Amino acid sequence: MHWLLSGPLTVEKLTVKIAGLPASLQGKKLVQMSDFHYDGVALSDEMLEKAIAFSNQLKPDIVILTGDYVTTSPQPIHQLVLKLKQLQAQAGIYAILGNHDIYYRHAKTEITKALTNIGVRVLWNEVVYPFGNELALVGLADRYSPEFNPGSVMEQLDPNIPRIVLSHNPDTAEILQAWRVDLQLSGHSHGGQIVIPGLGAVIAYRKKIVQKIPYKIRRYFPLLRRENYVLRHWEWAQGLHRVGSNLLYVNRGLGTYSPGRLFCPPEVTLITLQRE
Repeated sequence: MHWLLSGPLTVEKLTVKIAGLPASLQGKKLVQMSDFHYDGVALSDEMLEKAIAFSNQLKPDIVILTGDYVTTSPQPIHQLVLKLKQLQAQAGIYAILGNHDIYYRHAKTEITKALTNIGVRVLWNEVVYPFGNELALVGLADRYSPEFNPGSVMEQLDPNIPRIVLSHNPDTAEILQAWRVDLQLSGHSHGGQIVIPGLGAVIAYRKKIVQKIPYKIRRYFPLLRRENYVLRHWEWAQGLHRVGSNLLYVNRGLGTYSPGRLFCPPEVTLITLQRE
């Protein structure tokens, strides 16, 4: 991945207003990083080190990692954590796993252990309170896991307590409309990877293109038949979205895989919390 094609690493900054946020949490800063796909090729050490440096310069209260640390084999996690342990956050570093992190047998255990060993708290259908009991941080199992069961987690929460939900796949925002979600943080889409400036991700137009191809041709090409095989809601491929009464932010990620990125720069996100 070359920055001349993707665009240089960017720091996206947004302020999120949360109803009922305590005065003590006004101005708290969160940094989100996602979709590393670390193998030394799709994400270079130079880019990773720059992303970590950006994060540390922002002096976040917490750092949030939203999954896909590897692409296939879990082995690269052991090199990746040597870099990630340089991350700094006053109230801790929290992580969830993505679909690539659970692809191979034992990958979930190996990746969770490697992150835990450097002090990262991995959340799998868990609720924690990094700033006391006034703001919940919810980490869900990946959408493709049989353990994905948001109801069992969300029903644990007092409806009056603000909450930030970490869910790798942005499609889960549709399901999570059943509960209060002040902010959902996701990745998975890589921003669409190939983006037409002014129009958006090329893949968002895929369905319209595919439907114009006669079925007698499509049936011989499995990828043309599986229209939603990566993401259903490509309109949520990146950035901030309102889904019902909930708020969703989708990080473009740092890494990539074939065919790479075009006009879709890798991203570190700074989120500042404000009272509504």
